[in-house]
Amino acid sequence: MKGENKRSVIVGIFVFLGIAILVTGILTLGGQQKKFVKAIHLKAVFDDIGGLQTGNNIWFSGVKIGTVRKINFYGDSQVEIEMNVEEAVVEFIRKDSKATISSDGLIGNKIIVIYGGTTLAPPVQDGDRLESVMPLDTDKMMETLQVNNENLVEITADLKTLTSKLAAGEGIVGAVMTDSVLAQNFKSILSNLNTASINSNRMLTDLNKFTAKLNQEGNLFNDLITDKTIAPEIKATVQSLKSSAENTQKMTEELKLITDKFNSNDNAISVFLNDPQFAADLKSTMINTDSATYNLNRGLEALEYTWPFRKGFKKKAKEEAKSNN
Repeated sequence: MKGENKRSVIVGIFVFLGIAILVTGILTLGGQQKKFVKAIHLKAVFDDIGGLQTGNNIWFSGVKIGTVRKINFYGDSQVEIEMNVEEAVVEFIRKDSKATISSDGLIGNKIIVIYGGTTLAPPVQDGDRLESVMPLDTDKMMETLQVNNENLVEITADLKTLTSKLAAGEGIVGAVMTDSVLAQNFKSILSNLNTASINSNRMLTDLNKFTAKLNQEGNLFNDLITDKTIAPEIKATVQSLKSSAENTQKMTEELKLITDKFNSNDNAISVFLNDPQFAADLKSTMINTDSATYNLNRGLEALEYTWPFRKGFKKKAKEEAKSNN
């Protein structure tokens, strides 16, 4: 009798422990799945959920706030996710928040991450649908990485070929790196460029000093730029020079007309200047006039000694001598 009671007690203890473990497990799993907390339902629609399953976690600002409640097909080829979100964090999630699919670690389970939102928007309510943002496709990322790896291999091979040619002295760069004469010439070119740069800097310094002197008050150049009275005077001078040039041009045209008339044969001056026969006749007339004048002077001198006029010339000579005394 005692043995049966002892066995019953032992069985009861094991049953109690089993029930306790079961209840503890249920409470633990329920706590992880947010089954025993007040929650609201939020929704988001994705083109591809990438293996997301019911029960996966939902995170907000690095904190687990709920689980995936249900997955439904939506529209033609989209998927609608229903989420259980703790009511305690609803006030921090805004209607303009976004939802995206991420991974729990590098290769962990899929999760939904809620982020963003501004204080200008009101908090979410039960049944609201958040804007979804498609995550980066891991397969496409791997394909891109594969292409990048292939390109990197090609670049490495080309770089190896290039360095081999440079080491062998091929090409201009290789020749410069291996030929001491070319290297010396290159150094000489750099030295000349450095000298030219120094001279250019010196020239710029001198030019700055020169411009500074030009900008000093009392300088002619500065007066021409800053003095408002000089500009009208210069304009007046230029206008006067322009008028003089116009008058000179007009006078030149008139002189040309006069010279043209001198060169023609229809006026007295042109005949006087250009007719050779007239010049010869004029010369002959001058010669004849000179001869006549000479003969007249000789006749007047001889007239003094003729008898009718001798007495008068003597009387004139005496009066001149008396006036001189």
